[in-house]
Amino acid sequence: MPTRKSPRKGSLQFWPRKRASKFLPRVNWDAISSEKNIKGFICYKAGMASAYVKDETPDSMTKGKKISTPITILECPPLKIFSVRLYKDGKVVKEILVEKPDKELKRKVKLPTKKIGKIEEIKIDKNVFDDIRVLCYSQVKKTGIKKTPDLSEIGLSGTLEEKFNFVKENLDKELSVLNVFEKGDLVDLRGLTKGKGFQGPVKRFGIRLKDHKSEKGRRKPGSLGPWHPARVTFRVPMAGQIGMFTRIVYNNKIIDMGKSEDKNWLKNIKNFGNVKTDYLLISGSVQGPSKRQLLLTAPLRRTKRQQKKNYELIELR
Repeated sequence: MPTRKSPRKGSLQFWPRKRASKFLPRVNWDAISSEKNIKGFICYKAGMASAYVKDETPDSMTKGKKISTPITILECPPLKIFSVRLYKDGKVVKEILVEKPDKELKRKVKLPTKKIGKIEEIKIDKNVFDDIRVLCYSQVKKTGIKKTPDLSEIGLSGTLEEKFNFVKENLDKELSVLNVFEKGDLVDLRGLTKGKGFQGPVKRFGIRLKDHKSEKGRRKPGSLGPWHPARVTFRVPMAGQIGMFTRIVYNNKIIDMGKSEDKNWLKNIKNFGNVKTDYLLISGSVQGPSKRQLLLTAPLRRTKRQQKKNYELIELR
């Protein structure tokens, strides 16, 4: 028989395969463009359901028909600004904190005793700073999931003056996801996958099982490498951690959004409970288990196929 050949198993793009250091990943905000003032939002995964929708997509085989599609329910409690960061050549030159942050933030960060200036004292000067970003925290206590808020730096769109005016207007106000995204928009979701712990190379890398007559185990690689170099290289599929990895799901379509008041299908969600604040219904699946925090951002590279999809929500099953 000829020698059986196959491509290598496991992408080397994701390396090292270990748990992520934080739940909400950093984002290259300069690469993301948005029509709204703020480019992202913190949300929480509630669960999945089947949505009964009317397909209004142009040139679709099911146009005008009622179809069932899988959707993910996201709860989006309001955000508040914790601090304003002024950047110059990619580095933070000054950070200004709000005067009265929520007391729950003491669980997350060490609050300074002295105030570091005020936003009204700042004058727009491109020689001093060329970009403005905000450090926001979620008011997750309104959801009933937990009390400790999640913090994330979020970029702003527009000119330097528009960013500065947005910060001044919303420094002590709550930011709603209904003012950041609209029904029918495409969004990217960044977050961690489900943690699966210590697993073998078959589950971790997708290698095939050895013949049933093989000695010393079937669910392991046939060879760890040659005699020379006399060491095991990192390319060899080995057992180890799988899950809790940072991943991005691109171009998710917002089917529906709004307030959760008087909506019975947002109650008694398995492993989550009731959705108490604003919600989003996203087409398809999203990484992570229930209650996982995710970062909702404007699309990095939108596709025409996803953009033209148009679903009218009828009911949830």
